[in-house]
Amino acid sequence: MQFARSALGPFVESWSPQPVTEDDVLSPAPVAALSAVLDLPEPAAGPGDPLPPLWHWLHFLRWPAQRDLGEDGHPRHGHFLPPVPRRRRMVAGGRREVTAPLRIGEPARRVSGLGTVATERGSTGELLFVTVRSTYLQRGRTCVVEEQGLVYRSGRGAGQHPATLDTSTEPDSDEPWQRALRPDPALLFRFSALTANAHRIHYDAPYARDEEGYPDLVVHGPLLVLVMLELARRHAPDRTVRSVSYRLRRPVFVGARLLASGTPTAGTAALRIATHREPRHATAEVTFA
Repeated sequence: MQFARSALGPFVESWSPQPVTEDDVLSPAPVAALSAVLDLPEPAAGPGDPLPPLWHWLHFLRWPAQRDLGEDGHPRHGHFLPPVPRRRRMVAGGRREVTAPLRIGEPARRVSGLGTVATERGSTGELLFVTVRSTYLQRGRTCVVEEQGLVYRSGRGAGQHPATLDTSTEPDSDEPWQRALRPDPALLFRFSALTANAHRIHYDAPYARDEEGYPDLVVHGPLLVLVMLELARRHAPDRTVRSVSYRLRRPVFVGARLLASGTPTAGTAALRIATHREPRHATAEVTFA
C-alpha cells in the first residue's frame, strides 16, 4: 500500500478486510428489465443463455437498511468501503476476463477480496484508489474474474465542470459502430433501481449541484460502460467476448447528447462515449475469442 506523505493513508493503514463469499441465482428478470431500459426490442438473453458482458452487475446486489445510508445515499459502512472521513466515491475503471460465460437462471458464487490500495495527489486533491477483485463461479468452475477500480476522496472535490450545459449540440463520428443516446432523469432513476445504487447525484439535482459541485444529475459510469458494450453485442452478435477493460474519464450529465461509437479490428474493438465538449468521457476495449 502506498501512503507516503498522505493525509488519507493513515485512515487505511490497518484496513485489511477479509475476502467475502456470496451466492445468487442469476434470475432472468433483471436482464429483461435492463433490456427494456435500453430500449432493446426483446430481452437480451433468457434462462440458460449466456449473460451479456458485465450484466452480472445486475446481480449480487446489496440492500442496506435505510438507517444505514449516509447523507449522500451511499452506505455508511461496508466491507470494502475504506474508513475515510466525509467519503466520496467514484468508479474509475475495471477489467474482466472470461473463461466461460455465466448462465442465466443458474446458481452462481462470487468471491471478492481487496486488491491494491494507493493514494495519489491530483489536480483536484488527494485521492484514494482501491481495487476489488472478484471471481465468479458456476458449477464449481471459475467463469469470470473481474477487477474494479474505485476512487475515494474526503469531502467535496474541486473538479472543473461546465457551469451551464449545452443539451442541443450533437457529437459526430465516422466510426462504423454508433448509437446516439440522450439520458434523462427517468433513465437514471430506473438504472439506479436496477443496480441498488442510492447515490443522490443520480436522482437529486439540488444535492448534486449544491453538495457535490456538479451542474446537474450525473449519468452512472456503469451505464456508460454497458451502452458501449451494447455496440459490440449489436454489431458482432456471433463473436464471443473474452475480455473487457474500461476507463471512466470525465462525468456525463443528464440531458447531454451522447454518442457511443466503436471501431472493430480483427480481434478487438475500441469503444468510446463522446459529447460535443469531450471526445472520450469513457473508453473501453473488447477482446474477442
